[in-house]
Amino acid sequence: MGNDRIVFSESMKLADLIEMNWKLLNVLSRFGIGLGFGENTINEVCHRQGIDVRSFLLICCIYTYEDYIPSSEMLAEADPLTIVDYLQNSHSFYMDKEFNSLEKNITAMVASCDQMQKKIVARFFTDYKTHVANHFSYEENVVFPYVRALVAGKTHEGYTIEQFEENHSDIDEALSDLKNIVMKYLPDTCDTVLRNEVLYRIFRLEEDLAKHTVLEDGVLIPIVNRIEGE
Repeated sequence: MGNDRIVFSESMKLADLIEMNWKLLNVLSRFGIGLGFGENTINEVCHRQGIDVRSFLLICCIYTYEDYIPSSEMLAEADPLTIVDYLQNSHSFYMDKEFNSLEKNITAMVASCDQMQKKIVARFFTDYKTHVANHFSYEENVVFPYVRALVAGKTHEGYTIEQFEENHSDIDEALSDLKNIVMKYLPDTCDTVLRNEVLYRIFRLEEDLAKHTVLEDGVLIPIVNRIEGE
């Protein structure tokens, strides 16, 4: 996708941005931007919150456009610390809110299933959550501190962002397995409305996590590569 589709600018009203893509509500909450921003522009809200506006717009583009590839100019202007803070806040959102809500939905959905079916679904979900927690833990304990130290001018002997790139695990795959179990293999005694609720949540989470990965691979890694080169 070319950059000609970008229609976001600092002077836009924040409310208009949300009208264009309501899914950006999640992005706002991870930046700590509350609702009730009135007629304020993106620039005004970011300035008040101490958020780097170019990084904010870049993240909004990634969450809005399919196959979005930021220009080298946009990457050069983005603030790596803003990106890292956003990713870390996203981890908290997934672990503390999203997974808990999904777990409640799943428990309600399988209430009418037999013990074996309940066990299978529970195991898949627990395994998935553990996998994601390990992935996030590595980023929070190794990658993010490395980026922060690099920006502060400190060097880390023996570590480069390339190692993160090589060991970057896929956190979408196991979610796909869970989705298939819910969609294809649970008995029809399961309440359809509850089942659909779980599927809606999984589809939304899958889409959100895919954007999270794009932000890491397509933004954070190239930015850090450039800083390392300098």
